[in-house]
Amino acid sequence: MLLLSTLIYSLDAQVNLDYQNPHDDILTLADASPAPLLRINSTANKAFLLKRNMYKTIEEVSMQEMRLGGLRIDPRTSLSSRTTFAIGITLLDVTSGKESVIIGLPTKGLFSSMAWSHDQTKAAILNATEEGVDLWVVDTKTSSAKKIAGPNIHGSLGTSITWLKDDNSLLVKMKPTSVKPLIDRSQITPSGPTVSENDGQKAQNRTYQDLLKNPTDEENFKRLTTSEIWNVKLDGTKSQWLPANMYDEMELSPDGEYVMVANIKKPFSYIVPYYRFPYEFKIYSKSGNLIKAVFDIPLIEEIPSGFMAVNTFPRSIRWRADKPSSLYWVEALDGGDPEKEVEFRDAVYQLSAPFTGEKSYLVSTKERYSNIYWCSDDFAILNEYWWNTRNQRTSHFNPSDSKLQSILINERNYQDRYNDPGSLVTEKNQYGERTLYKANNKLYLLGDGYSEDGKHPFVDELDLSSGISKRLYQSEGDDKLEDFATAIDIEKGLILSRIESKSEYPNYFIRNIYNNDLKPITKFENPFAILDNVHKEVITYLRDDGLELSATLYLPIGYDKDKSEKMPMLMWAYPREFKDKSSAGQTTNNPNEFTFPYYGSPIYWVNRGYVVLDDAAFPIVGEGEIEPNDSFMSQLVANAKAAIDAVDSLGYIDRRRVAVGGHSYGAFMTANLLSHSDLFAAGIARSGAYNRTLTPFGFQSEERNYWEAPDVYNTMSPFMNAHKMKTPLLLIHGEADNNSGTYPMQSERYFNALKGLGATVRLVMLPNESHGYAARESIMHLLWEQDTWLEKYVKNRFSEETNKP
Repeated sequence: MLLLSTLIYSLDAQVNLDYQNPHDDILTLADASPAPLLRINSTANKAFLLKRNMYKTIEEVSMQEMRLGGLRIDPRTSLSSRTTFAIGITLLDVTSGKESVIIGLPTKGLFSSMAWSHDQTKAAILNATEEGVDLWVVDTKTSSAKKIAGPNIHGSLGTSITWLKDDNSLLVKMKPTSVKPLIDRSQITPSGPTVSENDGQKAQNRTYQDLLKNPTDEENFKRLTTSEIWNVKLDGTKSQWLPANMYDEMELSPDGEYVMVANIKKPFSYIVPYYRFPYEFKIYSKSGNLIKAVFDIPLIEEIPSGFMAVNTFPRSIRWRADKPSSLYWVEALDGGDPEKEVEFRDAVYQLSAPFTGEKSYLVSTKERYSNIYWCSDDFAILNEYWWNTRNQRTSHFNPSDSKLQSILINERNYQDRYNDPGSLVTEKNQYGERTLYKANNKLYLLGDGYSEDGKHPFVDELDLSSGISKRLYQSEGDDKLEDFATAIDIEKGLILSRIESKSEYPNYFIRNIYNNDLKPITKFENPFAILDNVHKEVITYLRDDGLELSATLYLPIGYDKDKSEKMPMLMWAYPREFKDKSSAGQTTNNPNEFTFPYYGSPIYWVNRGYVVLDDAAFPIVGEGEIEPNDSFMSQLVANAKAAIDAVDSLGYIDRRRVAVGGHSYGAFMTANLLSHSDLFAAGIARSGAYNRTLTPFGFQSEERNYWEAPDVYNTMSPFMNAHKMKTPLLLIHGEADNNSGTYPMQSERYFNALKGLGATVRLVMLPNESHGYAARESIMHLLWEQDTWLEKYVKNRFSEETNKP
């Protein structure tokens, strides 16, 4: 877009402006090309490199989408309208390191939904075109691809493609043979009002967006989510497997003999999203014959209050990975009500083929069910948790003897990162499913290894007999950051590792933990070399109550420490709630993390003469019976003051020229800081919620409703305190925000309140953008807006003539 000949930056009137590009110092970083994404198979001998664009175009973001039932669907393709596509794919031979072109694959595609075959030699992938969506299969042995179906692949709900065990055919969702056109609501004359009612039951729901509103929406939702399921062979021949229905998930049993299919049915709801509509779960043979309808879940509009509340119907319905064909699921024992005092919260049940008997009980949980790692007939790992206390329990149980109680392995505060034991290592079993790797009564775990000394990932061996863990390996790099992505073969000690430094772009390696051999897989170049010499460090400092905080500090490019020039500073943060000070004081910031600018990052401004304090810790702590939000405001201001004091004490900044910014809850934080402190020269608030009475049944980590804690809601609402705003605030919001609670109206109403009270404020609404922004035009304009705001109200806050505000 061309720049306007005269840029208008008025705060007193409506401003009509073309999309702008930011200063070249920002543009050169923002326009850098991203590295490909790696998709490696489980045997780690072949991988795909998925090339992508950094941004969509405004034309792509502005294409028609239907927002129905909590979904956003592109009616042309029946895919999610917000799908991120790969634009090119190459094949990497991991053993030789050779990258090759895939013969036959479109050179300019829009690829998504890659799925490896069971033998890991092929991959299915969707390609969106002007006519619709095609299904392609890539053969890694020949580095070739062919189209086997399309352009009628359907993908608005759940899984679109599922490989059958023969690896010669797939179950594929397709648009119905007879497709009805969508109804244009603007052309419909209403036959009456839309009426909702309640019979006295409590239905406390979050403020969901994109809900159905009327019968026309209902019909369009049905038409957009209805598909047929077909059996498609690799030679392109196909046959209908199931007739048209609103299919969501389709999951193959481990032995490949059965398929569990879930479909939505009526009645729909106008107050909850599609995943709480009525659902049917049915089991079919691999040939498509109905074996049994196992569950009929009704519409769920009403559940008890509280974050740990659940419905009373079967949930988390899955196949056991260690059995040929056994379903398992969870049911609440407390009526789904977290307020009830009970010995056990949930129970896990199973039903095995031929599915003619009664369900059998497996195990109960003392807290809310989280997940199960399956292993064998007599061993499985059960995870459960309780949000209110941040407690997590891990135990093992015998699936073949329900009379035996589960045996506790570990119980911990899941926010305590320093004592996180890690994630359990799995392997593929005889069915090709991932189950626990267990040898000689020992389990293996991959951990992040956070501590006061930084991040040093580890591999542990847990002896179940003694309960003692033995460290097999720990990364000791002091100038690099390593992450363990997955265990390739723990018996051989092979781990897929991702290694980076502050100036080295992340690349993948295969590490042998027994001989410390490191084999490179990728060699991605650093597209942000201009930031290589930026001074970067993690600083720690104390809040006024003694709580230790941390942040990542960047100095401007070319900053001379010897001159000790005091620079403007941009602070970026996001509040997080904790139930204990010990966890709140832990740091996961790392100076060796690659310095990666992205549209939401403040890092660009090191190239504009600013000190940047990124990811500043903003813990909000409420211990025992005290909720974190009971003292939200005082802790928020204390966090900000501590951060500014810390950087000021280092001599880098002019504390009169400090800006604060954040996205979503960080925007909410920013507005509150400007209203309740005089610490900042300006603020940037993106896609936030500012009036908590508009989210009356809870928000973020607040589970009390407005009528239970009106003082908390009112005190924490920047809208209620708009009269206290004395600091320039830049508000930015996507016009199509779909995040729960952050309606675009939140920024519009807050702007009107601030404007009516005489505050210095600017509102920028980005057309067709959601909670996260996608179009290049939007993002470049966003960066221009932020830069212009900071230049005017922070860097140049004091005029040369008067040296005062």
